Amino acid sequence: MPESSSVSLRVNGAEHSLSIDTRTSLLDLLREQLDLTGAKKGCDHGQCGACTVLIDGRRAISCLALAVAHDGAEITTIEGLADGDAAHPLQAAFVEHDAFQCGYCTPGQICSAVGMLDEVERGWASHVTDDVAAEPRLTAAEIRERMSGNICRCGAYPNIVAAIEEVA
Repeated sequence: MPESSSVSLRVNGAEHSLSIDTRTSLLDLLREQLDLTGAKKGCDHGQCGACTVLIDGRRAISCLALAVAHDGAEITTIEGLADGDAAHPLQAAFVEHDAFQCGYCTPGQICSAVGMLDEVERGWASHVTDDVAAEPRLTAAEIRERMSGNICRCGAYPNIVAAIEEVA
């Protein structure tokens, strides 16, 4: 018999209190119980990044995150990035730079880019940062490294990098 647990989450600014199976991933909770289908189930193994969301402001692979482990967390999905009718700057840049083809990975790419830009702002180094003691410079190589957990099967990487560079 599956065990249930109560969980409270603030998703895109709205409070949600739910009783869920303790095995429920955050991705499945978002898609199946809250009808937020922006985060995509690509591989369901944490390898593609299509399900990337922000948990307390940090990017996370939601297919690997158990919902019960994030009780009380602030979750932001692609649906929560816009400010009313105004697109988030990264959403607008992705459109302007045609940084998508099929669009399946785009929500995860954008959420990951939001989290990545915050990491850069905080001064976090990456694996390709030349001088980890210096302020990170967001070069194309840095962007590619920092976004390497998000796969685009269509190969729109040059446009994704250009969109992120514009916003950065």
